[in-house]
Amino acid sequence: MTTPLRIVFAGTPDFAARHLAALIDSHHDVIAVYSQPDRPAGRGKKLKASEVKELALEHNIPVYQPENFKSDEAKAELAALNADVMVVVAYGLLLPKAVLDMPKFGCLNVHGSILPRWRGAAPIQRSIWAGDAETGVTIMQMDVGLDTGDMLHIVTCPIESTDTSASLYEKLAQTGPSALLETLEQVASGTTHPVKQDDTQANYAKKLSKEEAQIDWTMSAEQIERNIRAFNPWPVAFTHMQNHAVKIWQAEVVARSGEAGKVLSADKSGVVIATGDKALRITLLQPEGKKPMSAQDFLNGRADWVAVGSSVGHA
Repeated sequence: MTTPLRIVFAGTPDFAARHLAALIDSHHDVIAVYSQPDRPAGRGKKLKASEVKELALEHNIPVYQPENFKSDEAKAELAALNADVMVVVAYGLLLPKAVLDMPKFGCLNVHGSILPRWRGAAPIQRSIWAGDAETGVTIMQMDVGLDTGDMLHIVTCPIESTDTSASLYEKLAQTGPSALLETLEQVASGTTHPVKQDDTQANYAKKLSKEEAQIDWTMSAEQIERNIRAFNPWPVAFTHMQNHAVKIWQAEVVARSGEAGKVLSADKSGVVIATGDKALRITLLQPEGKKPMSAQDFLNGRADWVAVGSSVGHA
């Protein structure tokens, strides 16, 4: 076993907390945690701590929450920790070069895709959206660019035809911690093999938006089906049926055709709607103010919203 590293961890959501938990359980020393400032949440808009902060406090690890690292005070505070390495997982703040160069072995990032395929904010969702056959986790040596640093370790996993962003997130959250620990062993023993990224293969994984989640029925059935899985659990694909917003949680491509947005059939097996090429059978949907329900349950109360020959998609 290598000499324990003095680690500063920076992260915010549950995905990051899974990695912090693995570090806490390892032989390394997590000497401090950085997380974004508490934010208002819920109906009462009370300040809520991040999952990473809550976990750190449970283990009596000091927590720092600067708004950014522009001030000399924030930089001096980090420098005083004298860390061997800083591990960054879904932190949500850009780190200036002065910070990246501060720890003895620099800053490592756990990225939720096989770099350089998807750089940016939503790599897990964009891999489904684009129809990729596989994704994975890349442990990267951070530099000043957006996810452009040298790759130290990659672990891949297939994207199944039923994977949603939620299920893929779970797979990568289980893969990432062990990949991170393996990389830290290489760092501690001086056996890393950094690999430069091929910038010509890079794509920008921009954040999803609610506007993007509205289904455009003129798209291909395959693309709409991938959007439905990529936008699950947020922002959730939706359409309008008789002026009512309806979220679409699950659908499958079927070999039928018709005018895009036209209801071709509606029975207990699903609501079949024509797209730009084939058709989609919707099997799980959610009218506004209701819980997600099967097509059968939906038709029991809202069959008039999807009468055969009617159109959907217009508010």
